[in-house]
Amino acid sequence: MKILNYIFFLLLPGVLFSQFNQNTGRSLFSDVKAAKVGDAVLILIVEDTKANNSASTDSKRSTDINASVGYQAGTNGETYGGNLGTGNKFSGGGQTNRNESIRSKVSARVIEVDEVGNLKIQAKRTTKVNGENQTITLEGLVRPVDINSENAIYSYNIMDLKLTIEGDGSLTEVQEPGLLTKFLRILF
Repeated sequence: MKILNYIFFLLLPGVLFSQFNQNTGRSLFSDVKAAKVGDAVLILIVEDTKANNSASTDSKRSTDINASVGYQAGTNGETYGGNLGTGNKFSGGGQTNRNESIRSKVSARVIEVDEVGNLKIQAKRTTKVNGENQTITLEGLVRPVDINSENAIYSYNIMDLKLTIEGDGSLTEVQEPGLLTKFLRILF
C-alpha cells in the first residue's frame, strides 16, 4: 500500500501540470512569439500605395510638292500649275493617378521554417456583411526578429508578400460593366 502511495505522489504533479506543456521549451521571462510550424502570428495590414504617371506626345510631319508648267504662244498663252500637299499632326497625352490605403488585421499560421530560420506564413479570412463576401488571403516570409512582443508584425515587414483582397456580392456585380460593354471591348 505504501508503494502505491509513493507512485501516486510521484505521478500526480505530471498529471496536474500536463496542460501547461504548451510553452515548456520557452523561457519564463521571454515573450511568446511564433517560432515553429503551427504557431500563430497576428498580421497588421498597413499598406499605403500612391502612384502617379503622366506622358505627352507631340508629333508633326509635313510634305509639300509644287509643280508648274508654262506655255506662251501668241496672245493666248496658257499657264498650267499644280500643287500637292500633305500634312500630318498628332498630339496625345495621358495621366494616371492611383491611391490605395488598406488597414486590417488577420491571424496567420506558420506553415514552414526555412534553413535560416525565416517563417513562411499563410492566412485566409472571409467575412460576409449584408450579402457581400470579402476574402483576404496573405502569404509571405517573416524574420523572427520583426515579430514584436505582442506576437504581431506589420505587413510592410513581410518579405515576398502576396496580399489579395477580393469581394463578391450584389454591390460588386453592380460595379461591373454589362455583357454588351464587355463584348464591345473584346472587339475593339
